[in-house]
Amino acid sequence: MGLIERPTRVKAAGMPPKTIEEFVGHVNTATGGVSIARMKSPKGWSEPGQTPDFDEWTTVLSGKLRVETKTETVEVGEGQAYFAPKGAWVRYGTPDGPAEYVAVCIPAFSPQAVHRDA
Repeated sequence: MGLIERPTRVKAAGMPPKTIEEFVGHVNTATGGVSIARMKSPKGWSEPGQTPDFDEWTTVLSGKLRVETKTETVEVGEGQAYFAPKGAWVRYGTPDGPAEYVAVCIPAFSPQAVHRDA
């Protein structure tokens, strides 16, 4: 219990580069049960699809986040959230403009658990 003074920047997938600031997770707090990170994605950013071994909740603070699944494409706007269950294929992007959002993953995000498309 206590104050987490600052996040740690971690490398992001996709282009053009986005910023990931992890507050809680493997890197910043050595926590494996949950990760909480703030993302800042530029206009035109996209990443490979993924089929992660974690549940992910994403809350958009500003802008719009595009979420693609095998069955739908959803535009998640400011003040909205999206849930992607573990084992489901998903791809994120910000094609229309920059966005800032917070992602919560249970268990914590890790490069080994995300299973990105080749």
